[in-house]
Amino acid sequence: MDTKIQKRKLGKSELEVSALGFGCMGMSFSYGPTPDKKGMISLLQKAVERGITFFDTAEVYGPFTNEELVGEALAPFRDEVVIATKFGFDTASGISALNSRPEHIREVAEASLKRLRIDVIDLFYQHRVDPNIPIEDVAGTVKDLIKEGKVKHFGLSEAGVQTIRRAHAIQSVAALQSEYSLWWREPEAEILPTLEELGIGFVPYSPLGKGFLTGKINENTVFDKTDFRNTVPRLSPENRIANQVFVDLLASVAQRKSATPAQIALAWLLAQKPWIVPIPGTTKLSRLDENLGAVTLELTLNELQEINAAASLALRLS
Repeated sequence: MDTKIQKRKLGKSELEVSALGFGCMGMSFSYGPTPDKKGMISLLQKAVERGITFFDTAEVYGPFTNEELVGEALAPFRDEVVIATKFGFDTASGISALNSRPEHIREVAEASLKRLRIDVIDLFYQHRVDPNIPIEDVAGTVKDLIKEGKVKHFGLSEAGVQTIRRAHAIQSVAALQSEYSLWWREPEAEILPTLEELGIGFVPYSPLGKGFLTGKINENTVFDKTDFRNTVPRLSPENRIANQVFVDLLASVAQRKSATPAQIALAWLLAQKPWIVPIPGTTKLSRLDENLGAVTLELTLNELQEINAAASLALRLS
């Protein structure tokens, strides 16, 4: 298997990773029954063998079990990979309450280092902005952790423009992680221009629209009762019918390119900016290989314009 995946730098941070990362959340959280742990360890290791060097987890996924899984799977490859994890929730309370108090950030860092079996966290994101804690205090705490050698890079997730600017003024933000895909274009208005101006990388999660843009989900698909997609309005059966136009569009371009809709959706994202690194997740080797096919898929300017025009029309109709 060719392991020469193109590399990308996340903004000006000098943090270099494979052009496609791996979102690990679904291996132990949110998408229905938990898959077999041995199988997931094997899949993560195969991802490394195929050239993926960027893996995304968080203490709240499980909670804790996802970091343990990632730590065990990637231990043999520590020097080859970049591991991103996140702080910002109060897992002790058993609910998803926010907690970015400086002392809590430190506690999470120490616990994550142990679960991930590492000496330093490559990229430490604030998982969600905590309105009760000034972002300057959050950035300052991570800055101290960087000075202490426990963290290499600081990231934010789902933060707005002003928060990004204020945080970046205290400690350089290497990457912002937020949802971005062909059918969730919100970051284009203000976020992407700000990231470009400040030299911050962008890590889109749900780059395949939580599975919808793969073409494998239609209005008749039934999600497992434990699957969080049951609560996503855009994935209600009636909205799936309205949004089918996105999938049809991707399928028509894919057919011409001898590709799949998922590969077109990822190639479209990769073509937006050279500092964008999507993190699709999967629990299947066939899907991993399919996703990796997007990295070498070149979309022409005409094809990108065609996709944009059709997607804009679809957004107005849906």
